[in-house]
Amino acid sequence: MTANELAELKKQIQELEEKGYIRPSTSPWGAPVLFVKKKDGSMRMCVDYRALNAATIKNKYPLPRINDLFEQLKGARVFSKIDLRSGYHQLKIRPQDVPKTAFVTRYGLYEFLVMSFGLTNAPAYFMYLMNSVFMDCLDKFVVVFIDDVLIYSRSEEEHEKHLRVVLERLRAHQLYAKFSKCEFW
Repeated sequence: MTANELAELKKQIQELEEKGYIRPSTSPWGAPVLFVKKKDGSMRMCVDYRALNAATIKNKYPLPRINDLFEQLKGARVFSKIDLRSGYHQLKIRPQDVPKTAFVTRYGLYEFLVMSFGLTNAPAYFMYLMNSVFMDCLDKFVVVFIDDVLIYSRSEEEHEKHLRVVLERLRAHQLYAKFSKCEFW
C-alpha cells in the first residue's frame, strides 16, 4: 500500500471502530484489504472476500430488475428518493458469523460486527429486509433497490402522505437516511 493508502486505512479503521462497526479479532479467517477510488475522489476501503464468498451458501433472494421497477412509475408525477446511510452497516451480523468477516491490515486483524460491503449475501439480505419493511407499500407508491427508496405519487398532497409513511417506517425500523444524498420533490 502507498503512504496515502496506509494513512487512509488507519483513519478508516479508527472511524469504523469508533462507530462500533468493527473490533479487533483473533479469528482464524483473514481477508486482505484494498482501496477503490470513489466518484468524489475519496477512497473506499474494500475487503477482498472472494475466498469467504466461494465457501458461502448463496442466498437466492431475488434482486429487482431495473426495467420492472420503472414499470411501477407510470402515472406518477411527484418523486422523492431516500438513500440510506451506510446501508449495510445498519445490519448486525449473527455472532457466530462475525469471525468469518475478519480482515488483515498492517495495524492488526479486525472483524465486522455489521454487514460489510463485499459479502456475497449482503445485497440479498438487505433487499429482503427492505422488502419486509415496505411490503404493503411496494407496487403502490414505493420502489426499493437495495439501499435506495423511491417514493412516487400522482399529486403533491398524496406524496406528502406517502413520504410520511416511508419516513415513519424507516424510523420504526431504525434505518437512517443520508440526507445529503436524498432528493425530495
